[in-house]
Amino acid sequence: MSNAISIAGFRRIYSTARVETALGDLGPNANEALKGVYEKMIRSGGERFSVKPGAMPDFDALADELPNFREVLDDLRKQLALCLETDDPIELPPLLLLGDPGIGKTHFARRLSQLLGTGYGFVSMSSLTAGWILSGASSQWRNSRTGKVFETLVNGDFANPVFVVDEIDKTSSDGQYDPLGALYSLLEPDTAAEFVDEFAEIPLDCSEIAWVATANDASRIPGPILNRFNVYEIAPPDAQAARRIAGALYREIRNAHSWGEQFPETLDDEVADRMAGVPPREMRRMLVGAFGNAKVAKRDRIGVEDLSMERKARRQRIGF
Repeated sequence: MSNAISIAGFRRIYSTARVETALGDLGPNANEALKGVYEKMIRSGGERFSVKPGAMPDFDALADELPNFREVLDDLRKQLALCLETDDPIELPPLLLLGDPGIGKTHFARRLSQLLGTGYGFVSMSSLTAGWILSGASSQWRNSRTGKVFETLVNGDFANPVFVVDEIDKTSSDGQYDPLGALYSLLEPDTAAEFVDEFAEIPLDCSEIAWVATANDASRIPGPILNRFNVYEIAPPDAQAARRIAGALYREIRNAHSWGEQFPETLDDEVADRMAGVPPREMRRMLVGAFGNAKVAKRDRIGVEDLSMERKARRQRIGF
């Protein structure tokens, strides 16, 4: 990845004066959680970092790591080229990554966040139990709270995080709220600059958020939402690409842990060949298990036998 130093400025995402006014207007029987949110907003202040790379990020390295996302990266390179030599903030269009489950769409979004040097927000639409998860719910409702967008901006450090809406095509309504309703305004820069979380009722500037959605089936996404995205169909990696992905995941897991220093820097070719037919999502699980299997066997490198041992262990657990 690029070692270029990020350029950081500040952007005001909400007015603390408005928060102080809202706090002062609360009555004696006001929602205590809402009062706590206002007090935290005042303590945190309304400014957050707005960052961008100091030079063009190493998109080629990420394309080598995730070759089936090369088209997306080529377009992102063009977008960044427009702002890197000016004072303009990063302006990335909302991205929709379409493809089979487990091919690395969510992993790509996380790596993009790391490449840009900004924050990261995430919500899985398939596991929602409340339709207001993005936008918050009125403080007058029992057990209501702020939404994920509010939490990512207000509780985070960045005004321009990468925010992932995972499995957007698996959204289901609870009958009272449209889970995707907030996106109609959030995906348009003009309206996103004055987005109001329904719990806090304080306008937030969400216009610099970089949106990435993932889906398996575009036909299940409402047309007005779909039209707000640049859509990319992500193909499953071929065998050669899958080997590179396995190697990249191996290095990522190894480098993230102190015990990783006990293992070689690169994955054995034989192991990479065996993993080439496995979806990237499954690769990570298999590699984590294989590291453990090798350690238990007192080996300092992962072998094919560690992958097969993990599969056997998984089969034995079925039915217990």
